[in-house]
Amino acid sequence: DGYFHHMMRQCRYSSKDLQGIELITSYVFNKVEHVRFNSTVGKYVGYTEHGVNNAEAWNSDAGILAQERGELERVCKHHAPIAYSA
Repeated sequence: DGYFHHMMRQCRYSSKDLQGIELITSYVFNKVEHVRFNSTVGKYVGYTEHGVNNAEAWNSDAGILAQERGELERVCKHHAPIAYSA
């Protein structure tokens, strides 16, 4: 009973080139993905009515976009040597 909210960040490493790293941040509510940030696209994309509204608001805020893009550097590129050694 109740509601389930989940935010998940994934770093996708397609090559050893640091430019090939992709960050995906997904926001899920009750098992439905509502909005996603994809570093390749460079913005949020909404998949539900609520997600589209959030994506529009977040994409219009340069600070939020800069913070999300910073996660690519801070998390994904920082951990790339570990991912490449596996």
